[in-house]
Amino acid sequence: MQTLLVTGGAGFIGGTIVTAALERGWQVRVFDSLRSDVHGDVPRLDPRVEFVRGDVRDAAAVADVLTGIDVVCHQAAKVGLGVDFADAPDYVGSNDLGTAVLLAAMAAAGKKRLVVASSMVVYGEGAYRGPGGMTRPAPRRISDLDAGLFDPRDDSGGLLEPELISEDAPLDPRNVYAITKLGQEQLATSWARSTGGVAAALRYHNVYGPGMPQNTPYAGVASLFRSALQRGEAPRVFEDGAQRRDFVHVRDVASANLAAIEWTATAEESTSRPFNVGSGTVHTIGEMAEQLSRASGGPVPVVTGEYRRGDVRHITASSARLKSELGWKPSITFEEGMREFATAPLRAAVQ
Repeated sequence: MQTLLVTGGAGFIGGTIVTAALERGWQVRVFDSLRSDVHGDVPRLDPRVEFVRGDVRDAAAVADVLTGIDVVCHQAAKVGLGVDFADAPDYVGSNDLGTAVLLAAMAAAGKKRLVVASSMVVYGEGAYRGPGGMTRPAPRRISDLDAGLFDPRDDSGGLLEPELISEDAPLDPRNVYAITKLGQEQLATSWARSTGGVAAALRYHNVYGPGMPQNTPYAGVASLFRSALQRGEAPRVFEDGAQRRDFVHVRDVASANLAAIEWTATAEESTSRPFNVGSGTVHTIGEMAEQLSRASGGPVPVVTGEYRRGDVRHITASSARLKSELGWKPSITFEEGMREFATAPLRAAVQ
């Protein structure tokens, strides 16, 4: 029986991967720092899991935890758009330095198989079609956002039509978090080339589901809406609510990780390959808020017209590569997932 190491395995996505791996018969070791801005209390882990508390930036601890490991699923990271630029050192340290320390230890220990959590944010804005064909718009101007003009436009002011984005699209990270996720991918690529290892970088789109953290400022929009409804408040929808996203259930993300783990055992050495992980269906942020409100019997969402610097307008995934090369497919529809999520338990509040 092979042993899987899940860094960040006590977290939202990591914990779901752990559960899925145990169901497949894997032995699982979890390495997690249990940082206080993520975990409101110490999560309960399955008794079959070997738990080691530690930080991926601690070289000695990482070297120890790799003993007897066959494959690493690296989920440990600081996530979400930062509150302000003062978060930059923590993002870079937690994500890029932590990944570098892990990969150096894997190289020293001769470990050859890696799955790393990346994100759709490495693309910046999504894919768009204009009069001249496919194009990538520049960051939206603050003057346009202030005027309520939220959709990207071409040089002549014409609206661009959003399309599904593929892994071959140019990368354009537009905030500190996005830069660190791309850095993690590039570190994994360098590691694979220099060691003969195999790395899969999974570019998660908007992940949601039971066990999301309920009140951290770094949480995703699904968690923020769900937390508001739990308090009896209306979800506050930024911009005009028409931002297009691909909402993918956390259990589907876990199954994508297991498919990638299995792929690392058969891929050619020195391979590093990115894969989008999305549901394949497009919905707006406003639609998600409406679904959650309806399913929970809560107040109608409020569209505020507010915006956040650094947010992108539209980003939706083509997961064709993951489906064709790894044989993966999502199993939970948007409607099913939102009905479940509307009343599902969230993680304890962060103090």
